[in-house]
Amino acid sequence: MADRITANLPARDLGATEAFYTRLGFVTAYRDDGWMILDRGEMTLEFFPHPGLDPATSWFSACLRVDDPDALHAEWGALGLPADGAAIPRLTGFFRPGTAPRMFALIDPDGSLLRVMDNRDTGEETHGR
Repeated sequence: MADRITANLPARDLGATEAFYTRLGFVTAYRDDGWMILDRGEMTLEFFPHPGLDPATSWFSACLRVDDPDALHAEWGALGLPADGAAIPRLTGFFRPGTAPRMFALIDPDGSLLRVMDNRDTGEETHGR
């Protein structure tokens, strides 16, 4: 396995978090009472219990850099997640903040922000690596 780094995010309830991300196509690679690892292809998210977390004030986040964010957004959009800016969880449309890559955002049930960035915009395509 290549060297890598993974995001560590809080979960008020590991079971509820696992169910949410399973709907997004992640599979459970590891889980016990104190840690959970979820994979979707080469993307890995790790979760730790944080029962007192307030999703409305959470500042946790991770960046997912993908080669085809349009397909991923369409797949996740088909799940019927709200787009309302106050809803938790929610899925945004595409946007480009300043000179950053084109992206969309997903807020999970615990208030963690996943920025899903377009590799084609950053020169970081992973095809053929």
